[in-house]
Amino acid sequence: MSAPEPPAQWHRILTLLADISLFIGVRPVWTQAASHRLVVAAVVCLCYASILVCGVLTLVVRRARSLARIDLAVLVTAVLLALSAWSVFHTGGDEAVLTTQAAKELVAGHPIYGQPWPWLFHTGQGVALTPTVTGGYDYTYGYPPLETLLTAPLLWIGHGGAPATAVATGALIAAAILMWRLLPTQWRSAATMACLGLGLLPTYGRQGYPAVLAMALLVPVVIRWPRIGRGGRLGRAGIAQAACLGAACAAQQLPWFLTPFLLAGIYAMRRGELGARQAALLLSRIVGVAVTVWLLINTYFIVHEPGTWLRGIALPLTQGAVVHGQGLVDISLYFTNGSDRLDWYSHASMLLAAGLLAVFVLFVRRLGPAATVLPWCAFYLATRSQDGYYLLMTPLWLASAVTAPIAEFRDAWQPRPRLLSGPHRRQARVAAAVLLVTPALAGAAVAATGAPPMTMELTGVRRAVPTVVTRLTIRVTNASGTALTPHYTLTTGQGMSRFWSQVGGPATLPAHSTETIELRPPDGTFTLPHKQVRIRVRAFTATPQTLSSSDIRLRLPD
Repeated sequence: MSAPEPPAQWHRILTLLADISLFIGVRPVWTQAASHRLVVAAVVCLCYASILVCGVLTLVVRRARSLARIDLAVLVTAVLLALSAWSVFHTGGDEAVLTTQAAKELVAGHPIYGQPWPWLFHTGQGVALTPTVTGGYDYTYGYPPLETLLTAPLLWIGHGGAPATAVATGALIAAAILMWRLLPTQWRSAATMACLGLGLLPTYGRQGYPAVLAMALLVPVVIRWPRIGRGGRLGRAGIAQAACLGAACAAQQLPWFLTPFLLAGIYAMRRGELGARQAALLLSRIVGVAVTVWLLINTYFIVHEPGTWLRGIALPLTQGAVVHGQGLVDISLYFTNGSDRLDWYSHASMLLAAGLLAVFVLFVRRLGPAATVLPWCAFYLATRSQDGYYLLMTPLWLASAVTAPIAEFRDAWQPRPRLLSGPHRRQARVAAAVLLVTPALAGAAVAATGAPPMTMELTGVRRAVPTVVTRLTIRVTNASGTALTPHYTLTTGQGMSRFWSQVGGPATLPAHSTETIELRPPDGTFTLPHKQVRIRVRAFTATPQTLSSSDIRLRLPD
């Protein structure tokens, strides 16, 4: 009799990495639970034991089937840890409290879009605000309605954003289990690590991000997505994938940017197999199913509040939130003193999205495996370029990498204009790719090289005590040729603090003028940080959208 097949060494290592990734972020859960939730603390202790035992067994088992069972044990441990973390940290952030409030209003029969709920952000629980360039804050719900609909039956769970965090965390666990089940056996631990390990996505689930639900719905869509409609038949699986795509677009706005790439890729695959006409008919069926599901989820709101619904789901694109993130906008935010052309970051982002889609269509045989990654490159140029836009969708990168390798795209159709098929086709194709993304790069350069329209100089300080400031007087010079209405804030690090109130001086600065402005801190006082901390006064304007920053020196007493 032959000996049982031993597991591949890379499979052992992958399982071990998934097991190790579960350690991250567990101690704060145990620390919180050990003080007043002993049952949860006991579960966490058992999970520690499971991680250790799985680590040992991963390295010593002699059969591939045994290692597959350890993969399952690692997944179960990850699920228990995710549930334990949610049980002690489930208050949620601004997305969670907004979604929960929207669910309450929906149950009461009230509109949920365009309704400001400022009290949600002044409860003393540190719920983050979204400041806008108009000097205010966005207190309204700005997501498609699916998570609200799923949250409504769970309002009994608890206060704050707990119902919404339960939906997001449940969706993340379901995504991990589904991906684990659908991936080939040797890759299953990668699904555990990407979804529930490393301490990344479970944190976003406990914050109640609607994007987590959208990601979970996209998991069955992107697994083996090049095979959708193979042979000209959509089948039950294809219909289910199209329905999940429509539902994902009804959960959050990020799938809107991924959908064109998937549809273009599916069309290229089927046209290479079936021809243009049949591929177009098949694609229309996929789009029809997705749109039908999207409309069914949104129908109630389209009928009852059409105008505010449309403005609500488009809010992230139109709200005018202040610049923030880890992308190219940091040039104007941290490395220079601002820019009078901030709008060009948004223009560059949209141009890059369109350019990358065109490049993807032209070179789908090479870029097909990157369909789930390319859309997020555009956010690097956006005015709101937070890293959450990238990492929230990383499980999709894994699912596509495992189930949609480059060999799948060997026969995909690629448009080949005459200019790209001549004797110098290699150089022509490189030139075409560069040409398609050049407008975006030029737009980003225009934004980053803009000059701040205003300069600010500290002229007076009023203190309650030596370390607490109650008023600032600054001299503001508008060097631009346009009258500006600025809104001011002080920052001592990354991100934005709340706007300071202007209590003296003109609200609008005429072109080429200098005025003296008096500002009051948002809570009446501002405690000075350590003397080595950089303090910057920032001025935002909405029309045109600009940012001006100046360093000021506020000395602590010796």
